[in-house]
Amino acid sequence: MNKRVIIVSLIAIALIIATIFKLFSNKKEVAAKIYIHDVNAAVLVETTKPLYHTFDSQFSYLGTFEPNKQATISSEGQGKVLSINFDEGDAIKKGSVIAKLDDEMLRLQLQTIEVNLDGQRKDEERYRILAEQNAAPDIQLEKIELAIRGLEIQKAQVLKQIKGCTILSPFNGVVTKKMVDLGSVIGIGMPVLEVTDISILKLAVNIPERDINKFKLGQKVEVTTDVLVDQTLQGTIKTISVQADKTHNVKVQIEVVNKSNELRSGMFGTAILANGTIHNALSIPRKTLVGSTKNPQVYVVKNGKALLTGFNAGTSDGDFMEIVSGVTEDDKVVIKGQVNLKNNSNVKLK
Repeated sequence: MNKRVIIVSLIAIALIIATIFKLFSNKKEVAAKIYIHDVNAAVLVETTKPLYHTFDSQFSYLGTFEPNKQATISSEGQGKVLSINFDEGDAIKKGSVIAKLDDEMLRLQLQTIEVNLDGQRKDEERYRILAEQNAAPDIQLEKIELAIRGLEIQKAQVLKQIKGCTILSPFNGVVTKKMVDLGSVIGIGMPVLEVTDISILKLAVNIPERDINKFKLGQKVEVTTDVLVDQTLQGTIKTISVQADKTHNVKVQIEVVNKSNELRSGMFGTAILANGTIHNALSIPRKTLVGSTKNPQVYVVKNGKALLTGFNAGTSDGDFMEIVSGVTEDDKVVIKGQVNLKNNSNVKLK
């Protein structure tokens, strides 16, 4: 009997060992089939060196369109949202009712105040007659007059609260964000909608300090975009910052009428000044640019690594951007493959 138990136990142990071995073998096979990206693998890129480019008699400056107006509309009242009349993407007119809050309790409170106010005014008439006949003390009349003033103040406060339960649009625009839904309970100051006006756009360009004297308030400027390829828009300089940034660039805003609404906030635009002089400067192709024109950056290859490098940009003609500082003519700048790069990535040149 003991011998049979020993044999069965040995067989069971052998099966367990075989199962464990099989599981480990399967795990290795599965792991071998799974693709694991090597973060240290070199990314294949193509580079170019900055070169001297001749910018013609027109000065060009790349910028970004900003909305004419953009505001987050907040509630001036509090209560349950009974109706909300707009969704994201809807056009909205100035004075349109965005949302309506429950104001039933406020209106009942207003009725109570008006009833008390009516009673106090009748008492005032009676006590005034009695006071004129010396049949009642003047102090009693004064108390009634003060009570009336207090009720009138309460009425004005409640009327303002009722008015705050109707949320209106302050200007024409498009709803770009919706923060509440029907049935939500909101408080004073809670954001309801974001409204953006793009009927007029402001092209914000950063102008190097050496060129800022070329810009004057009210000056007419031509504006081109990648969206409206065959059109040249007319813009007017509306603001010139009184303070330069850390890179010695001055922000200039150029107002452009967006008649067709084909332009959007955040798109690129190029401001063109005529009657300039021919300018030859170190430059790089615009397609090497990473990020925005407010903070232009490129990938520079050094010692087999791509380094994200910021630089000061000057004149632009749409295809090339002038390098004021930050990148030298000996640097290798990535022109293809930067979409797969991160700062300090390993790279391999084509």
